[in-house]
Amino acid sequence: MIFFPPFLDVCGAKELAFLLEPSDVIAVRDRPLMLDCRVEGEGTISITWRRNGVPMVVEERVQVLPNGTLFIQSFQKRLERDGSETDVGEYDCAAQNRFGMLVSRKARVQLAFLPKFHTHPESMSVDDGGVARFKCQVNSVPEANITWERDRTPLSTTDNRYTLLPMGILQVTGVRRMDAGVYRCVASNIANTRFSHEAVLNVTGGASRIYKEPVILSGPQNLTITVHQTAILECIATGNPRPIVSWSRLDGRSIGVEGIQVLGTGNLMISDVSLEHSGVYVCAANRPGTRMRRTALGRLVVQSPPEFMQWPQSVSKPTGGSAVFTCVAQGVPEPHLIWLKNGKILMPSDNVKLTNNNSTLAMTRITSEDEAIYQCIAENMAGTNQASARLAVPLAKDLPDSPQGLTATALSPSALQLAWIQVPTEITDGIIGYVLHSRKIGEPDSRELQEAVSKTTFQHNFINLEAATTYSIYLKAYSPLGASQQSSTVVATTLGGVPTPPTFFTKVVNSTAVQVLWELPSKPGKAEGFRLTYRRVPYTDFQGPVQFPCHVNAHTISRLETGAVYEVNLVAYNGNGESGCSKRLVSLTEEGTSAKTSGGENQCNCIQDGEGSMGGIVVGIHISMACIIFCVLFLMFGYRRSLFCSKGTQDSWSVPRGEDRGHLGQNGIPKEGVTRPAEVALKLVPQGGALVRPAQCQVLIEQHLSGLPGTGTG
Repeated sequence: MIFFPPFLDVCGAKELAFLLEPSDVIAVRDRPLMLDCRVEGEGTISITWRRNGVPMVVEERVQVLPNGTLFIQSFQKRLERDGSETDVGEYDCAAQNRFGMLVSRKARVQLAFLPKFHTHPESMSVDDGGVARFKCQVNSVPEANITWERDRTPLSTTDNRYTLLPMGILQVTGVRRMDAGVYRCVASNIANTRFSHEAVLNVTGGASRIYKEPVILSGPQNLTITVHQTAILECIATGNPRPIVSWSRLDGRSIGVEGIQVLGTGNLMISDVSLEHSGVYVCAANRPGTRMRRTALGRLVVQSPPEFMQWPQSVSKPTGGSAVFTCVAQGVPEPHLIWLKNGKILMPSDNVKLTNNNSTLAMTRITSEDEAIYQCIAENMAGTNQASARLAVPLAKDLPDSPQGLTATALSPSALQLAWIQVPTEITDGIIGYVLHSRKIGEPDSRELQEAVSKTTFQHNFINLEAATTYSIYLKAYSPLGASQQSSTVVATTLGGVPTPPTFFTKVVNSTAVQVLWELPSKPGKAEGFRLTYRRVPYTDFQGPVQFPCHVNAHTISRLETGAVYEVNLVAYNGNGESGCSKRLVSLTEEGTSAKTSGGENQCNCIQDGEGSMGGIVVGIHISMACIIFCVLFLMFGYRRSLFCSKGTQDSWSVPRGEDRGHLGQNGIPKEGVTRPAEVALKLVPQGGALVRPAQCQVLIEQHLSGLPGTGTG
C-alpha cells in the first residue's frame, strides 16, 4: 500500500507527538520531584497532568512548567489535607490542541524506603576447608545495595574465596580458621542505611578425610526478570572430595558463552538477558571421577515490554465513510491492547467495532463527532507502550471531485491500461495525486491493492497481472484534506483466453421447478460471471440468458410445464468471451430421466441441436427401463453366461457390489450431498477374475421428488 507523504500529517497539520514522556521514578520524601512531558504540534498546546487518573490541581507545591514538566516542590508520603492522599501513584500527562488530545504513557512514582531486615544471617559451625553460607534479605525501594562486615569491619572482596551475590548472600568456600568471626550485612539506598543481626562463624577441626557425598547447599530459585537485566542463579555445593558444579538446560539447548559468567565456585550469571534465555536451568554437583551427582532446578522467566510491529496511520475520511486503524504489538507476556479517543477509553458501539483481540479498530458511518486522536495502548507486566493516529473528517465541499471517464483496456496477458479524463489546471493545483484501487473480481476488499499515480498523469499501466483474469478497478483523487469519492468501477480482463466450461448438475425441486447448481472457479478472477439458458424439448427457442455474478453458484428455474423435458445450458464468461457450453436434459415426469451432461468448445453449439423429438426420448426411456428389468431377472435366475450389453462369453457374472452403488439411494435417487450428476451404470463384473469390458449402457435418473428444498437462487 502506498501513501503520499502529506498523509503523515492529515489536513496539512503537524500532529501532536511526544518528544519526551514521563518515566518511572523513585522519589525521596521532602525532596523535589520533576516529571518530563514535552510535546510538539500545531497551534496552541495545553498540557495537564493526572495522578491515578484524576486531574491534578496546580498549586504552590505542584506546578506545571512552561515546557510541560511537572514540578513537585516537596514529595510527600501523606498529604496534610486529610492524610489519605499521597504523592505516590501513576502519573500521565495529556496534551491537547484544536485537533484532539494525546495522553502519555503512565509513569510509576514510588517513595524510597528501607525497612528492617526480614531475614537475618544465622550462626554456623563449619569444618576447616568446608563451605559457609550467610543470607540476609530486606524489601526496599529502590533495591538496597548489600555489603558484609566481619567483626564490624568491611569484608575484603579481593579474596576469591568470598562470593557476594546481589540478593544478600555471602558464600565462603575453602573455609579457614582466619574466617572465624562475627558477620553482619549492611543494606543501604537513597532512603536509609540498616544493619542486620550478627551471626557467628565457628571453624572446627582440620580438613576432613572422611568421604562425603555431594550435597547442594543452595540451588537456583525461580526468577522473573526483564530483558537486558542480569540474572544470577545460585548453586553452592559441598562434599569430600569437593564436587564439581556444572550447568545445563533442561530442554537440552546450549546455554552459550556470550554474557555467561561463573561467580565463585558455581553460581551462574547471565548478563543482558534476552527472551531466548528463558527456560529451566539445572545445576549439577558431580563427585570427581565418578558419575555420582546431585541436581537442583530453577526456572528463569524473561519478560519483554510491548513493542509495536504495526502502528495506526492517520487518515482523512468523509462523512458517511469508514476507517480502519490497526495496532499490532508483541511482548512477553502477550500485551493487552486498549484504545483511547482523545484521552478517554473508547467503548464499542454500533459504528465502532474492536476485533482481533482489540488490534483492529473499525469505524463505519463516520460523522464529524468521530474526528479525534485515537491511541493504542499496549500493556503487560514488563511495561507499557502507546501509538497514536488522527482521524480527520473534512467537509465534502473541501474535497476534490471524483475522477471521471475511467476506462480499462487489456494490453497483454499480464497488463491493463487505465485512462481517465484530464482535469483543468486550476483543479489540478489542489490535487496531490491519484490512487488506483484494484482487486481480482470475487476477492474480498481486504485483498485490495493500491498504487499511487502522479497528479499530472491521466494514463497508467497495471503490470505483473495474471493472465485471463478479471479485475475490478476504481480511482480516487487526493488533496491535503483527504480523498475524493471513488470513480465509477470498471471491470477488465487480461488477455489469455476464456474461462473453462463450468461443471454443473440439476435437481428436480417439484413438478414445475428445477434447481441448477455449479462449481465456482478455484481462483478469484477466473470468471466474471455465468449465463444460463434453457428450452423445452423439442422447441428451438431458448429462454434467457439469465446472468449471474462470479460468486453465485445456484439458481432455481420455476414455472416450468409439468411432464415436459427441458434442456439447460450454462456458460462462464469474462472480458475475452464465453466458455464452451455445458448442457443437460431434465425431465419433469414422475419417472423422468435426464441426459448426460455434455460440453462444447464453441459458444453454445449445443443450442443448435433442436432436431431431437419427444418420441425418440420416450422410446429411449422405455428401452432403458426394459434393459434394467431384463438384467435384474436374468441375474435372479442364476444364469452365468450372457452377452447382454457386451461381446464375448464369460464363465460367470455378478452385480457390482455396494461400493459401486454407494452413491445411490432408494429407487435409484442420488443421495443428499452428491455434488455431481449421479450416473447409475449397470456394470457386469466377472467373478472368475477375467478382465471384461463393461457394456456402454448407462442410465441417468432424476425422479420428481416433491418437497425437496432448494439451496437458494441467483
